[in-house]
Amino acid sequence: MTTTDPRAVVIRYVEAVRDGDADVIHDSFAADATWHYPGDLPISKVWHGRDAIINDFLGSMGPILVPGTMKIELVSTIAEGDRVVAEWTSRAKTVHGSTYDNRCIGIYTVRDGKITSVIEYADTRHAAATLFPDDSTRRPAGTE
Repeated sequence: MTTTDPRAVVIRYVEAVRDGDADVIHDSFAADATWHYPGDLPISKVWHGRDAIINDFLGSMGPILVPGTMKIELVSTIAEGDRVVAEWTSRAKTVHGSTYDNRCIGIYTVRDGKITSVIEYADTRHAAATLFPDDSTRRPAGTE
């Protein structure tokens, strides 16, 4: 199914992440998409390009999370024009023995049926404590 409706594109993407559908995840992004993740974590920066977003940003969570424990739930969406605000929860067991349980908001821009940009907001303190408890390389927000 291919759609250009921005809300449907974002819902399809979030459901693909939930279901582990790599083909739909890949197909959801424009080749030159960007994803901004806030804070001073190892993953905090503006990710440029579909491949970097999928392989380096989203893919970097694989080694941190216990396989089969990730649960994504789409809470709500609000759409206006080509912008969609999506709220979701992410829960998983980590390889560090803790539970990641975060509520996130993403502001998605969708053009021609593809996600072209995402700005994500999440509890980065919780992410640091559960996903990166041994990280000593924190840097000021906004640096790459």
